[in-house]
Amino acid sequence: MNFLKKLVIKWVREDWESARGEKGLIAVSVENRVDDEPILNFRIYNAQNGKILEFNKYDRKTDRSDRSIYIVEKDKDVVEYVSKCVSLELLR
Repeated sequence: MNFLKKLVIKWVREDWESARGEKGLIAVSVENRVDDEPILNFRIYNAQNGKILEFNKYDRKTDRSDRSIYIVEKDKDVVEYVSKCVSLELLR
């Protein structure tokens, strides 16, 4: 059965190469690395007197999650505050 499977794959590959006129193409697969995954996620929730800013960080090497919560008051600029908090979290 394995022989038949390899034979069919060979025929399909030959037909594909002859149709495209290319030979010797190599398929390269890219593995997921630790660097490819997002290191920081955040959410903003509405609260009664402002907003709640939650950061989640997952470390794949140690298999640990870290969560930080900030409270943004009503009178503060949310965009500026989030920007500062993101910078702070990325430095950790």
